[in-house]
Amino acid sequence: MKTISKRTTIYIDQQLHRALRIKAAETDGSISHLIEKAIKMALAEDAIDLAAYEDRKHEPRLSFEEVTKKLRKNGKI
Repeated sequence: MKTISKRTTIYIDQQLHRALRIKAAETDGSISHLIEKAIKMALAEDAIDLAAYEDRKHEPRLSFEEVTKKLRKNGKI
């Protein structure tokens, strides 16, 4: 099943645009495809982070000072 694409306008740095044009030409793809792929990867990373947070949200919270104190006590730093 083919997905329906939505047209949008973005403003990016000229050097980034040039790099995208070159990368698109090297991969026989399009700038749109490269941007869409990058967005999907970023959103997937966010989903992984949120899932990890959900898994660990009931763990006790430790302050930075507590963590460094424990690491020093154990000879890690």
